[in-house]
Amino acid sequence: MATEEAAIRELPADSARALASFLANLQGRNASPGTVVEYRRNAGEFLAFLSARGVDWRSPERTTIRSYLSTLADRGLAATSVAGRLAAVRSLYRHALRNGRIERDPLAGVRAPRRPSRLPRVLSVDEAEELVTAPRRLPSRDEALARRDGAMLELLYATGMRISELAGMTVDRIDVKRRRLRVVGKGNKERELLFGLPAADALRSYLAHARPLLAGRRQGGSGAGGEVFLNANGAPLSARGARLVIGRWVQAAGAPNRTSPHTLRHSFATHLLEGGADLRVVQELLGHVNLQTTQIYTHVSDAALRSAYRDAHPRAGRGSTGRSGR
Repeated sequence: MATEEAAIRELPADSARALASFLANLQGRNASPGTVVEYRRNAGEFLAFLSARGVDWRSPERTTIRSYLSTLADRGLAATSVAGRLAAVRSLYRHALRNGRIERDPLAGVRAPRRPSRLPRVLSVDEAEELVTAPRRLPSRDEALARRDGAMLELLYATGMRISELAGMTVDRIDVKRRRLRVVGKGNKERELLFGLPAADALRSYLAHARPLLAGRRQGGSGAGGEVFLNANGAPLSARGARLVIGRWVQAAGAPNRTSPHTLRHSFATHLLEGGADLRVVQELLGHVNLQTTQIYTHVSDAALRSAYRDAHPRAGRGSTGRSGR
């Protein structure tokens, strides 16, 4: 990693300017800091690859690009990681083309490696309920933190929000009475989310009884700011801290291995669709820009599939004794 970073810092002046212009454009479009860092690393790595081979960044041959992709595969990177790097490089060249730095896009027609078609990990309705109710069912040494954790889990499953959106939520964006809240998602875009009575009760309990206690633990007695969720010391709970909290409850509740905050987001979307929600409604609630991204949730669980078949097909009954028709 240190070697790659040094190579990016030592890029030739022209390609360094192209990279800087590209990153400035990303920031101007309200890309998240994490996205900017990732695109800098991935696009810069490709430019460094070209520079080390004496290739002009403006017009690499197709064979050079294939060689770069081969080096990524040789490093054991998954197809998704290779595709992510290629997406950053492709964005760099499209920006350069729009701004007249190059005359043609050398990556036009270059295909990313095929990604494995994995379905997202999803909890059953019963598993999701076991997890989100764990903080109020299982013993805890700190009641304030248990109330906080219960509100976090209920909201993640009730709204499908990302863990970063949960950590960044502020009190002024919540209307517990109307069971609505607003979050700021990717691209700094705000959207409104809904939640049900269990999440409202857990959130009301946390805000009334637990959050003031946590805020009082802050050193200096200054209290908390506007962030909804606080850590054990009264400071704002970070996204990383929230992941660790969820991970502890996953273990305590005996949830399936590798269950994560994003698993609750996947479960939220899948359970909505299985319940008859419109795909575009789910797209809006998840904050997806493209409907295609949401379509991965149109898979139906095996149990739901078998249940629907049994209920709908005239010859699917377990005890069917009708004649064969012969």
